[in-house]
Amino acid sequence: MPLTKEKKATIVKEFGGNAANTGSIEGQIALLTERISQISGHLQQNKKDFSTHRGLMQLVGKRKRLLNYMQKQNLTGYRQLIEKLGIRK
Repeated sequence: MPLTKEKKATIVKEFGGNAANTGSIEGQIALLTERISQISGHLQQNKKDFSTHRGLMQLVGKRKRLLNYMQKQNLTGYRQLIEKLGIRK
């Protein structure tokens, strides 16, 4: 089930400042995290869906690259974001 416009707007508003700032790194990472959690739930029920698994791995890689970039640019913001999202223990 894809993210609705309202759900995307609330996620971007919460993490990226305002709802129109969809290009912020924090907003992009939060949206990717939400999609990753939805796809992970789908894959727990459909274990043989290999094409979706490949898409999930691509999303995880994209989020990892964005997190690495953010870590280099804004370390305190990076630490706050991973704490807020509950990723990277």
